[in-house]
Amino acid sequence: MLAATVRPPYRFKQLLLSMEFVGFGSLIIILLSGFFSGAILAYECAYAFGLFGADALTGSTVALALCRELGPVLSAIMVAGRASSGMATVIGTMRVTEQIDAMKTMAVDPVQYLIVPRVWATVIMMPILCAIFDFVGIVAAYVVGIGFAGIEFGAFDSMIDNLLHPYDVTGGMIKAAVFGLILSFIGCYKGYYASGGAKGVGEATTDSVVYASVSVLIIDYFLSMIIW
Repeated sequence: MLAATVRPPYRFKQLLLSMEFVGFGSLIIILLSGFFSGAILAYECAYAFGLFGADALTGSTVALALCRELGPVLSAIMVAGRASSGMATVIGTMRVTEQIDAMKTMAVDPVQYLIVPRVWATVIMMPILCAIFDFVGIVAAYVVGIGFAGIEFGAFDSMIDNLLHPYDVTGGMIKAAVFGLILSFIGCYKGYYASGGAKGVGEATTDSVVYASVSVLIIDYFLSMIIW
C-alpha cells in the first residue's frame, strides 16, 4: 500500500470521493453519538461529584474523558460500523464478481485504485471527526451541567480551562488517526480477500466491523500509555 501511494498515477479524485464517504457520510452518527455521550457523561458526573460538593469538576472531567478517550474510541467504532464495513462490502463484491481480476488485465493496480485512497482518506478524516465528536460532546455537557444540574457557568468553564491542556486534544486526534489507519486496513483487507460469493462478502463485512472495533479498544490501551 505504501509503495502504491508514491507510484503514479495519483488518484486524487478517488481520494476525495473516499473522504466524502468516510467524513461527510459519517457526520450524522458522529454528531448524535457525540452529543448524547457528552450529555449522559455530564449527567452522571454531576450526580457523583454533587455527593461531596465537587460538581464544578463535571466540565473538566467530561472534557478530559472525551478528548483523551471517548472521542477517538467511540468515533472510531462508529466509523468502523459504517465505513469499514462499507469498504469490505464494496471491495468484496468486486472480488467475487471478478472485477478486481478485470482491473489487473487492464493494467490497473487494484491496490492503488481501491485501497490507497480509502486508507489515506480515513486517516485524514478520523481526526476531524474526532474533533467534531469532542466539540459536540462538550457542548452537550454545557447544556446538561448548566441547564439541568444547576452548575455555575463560571466554575464549569474555569475548570475546563485549568485542567484541559492542548496536548490532551492533539493526543486524542493522533489516536484517531491511528484508529483510522487500522480500521481502513482491516476493512480493505477483508474485502480484498473475500471469497465464496454473497455469503463470503457478508462474512467479510461482519468480520471487518468486529475486528476493527476490538482492535481499536486493544490498541487504545497501548496508545494511551505511549502518548501520556
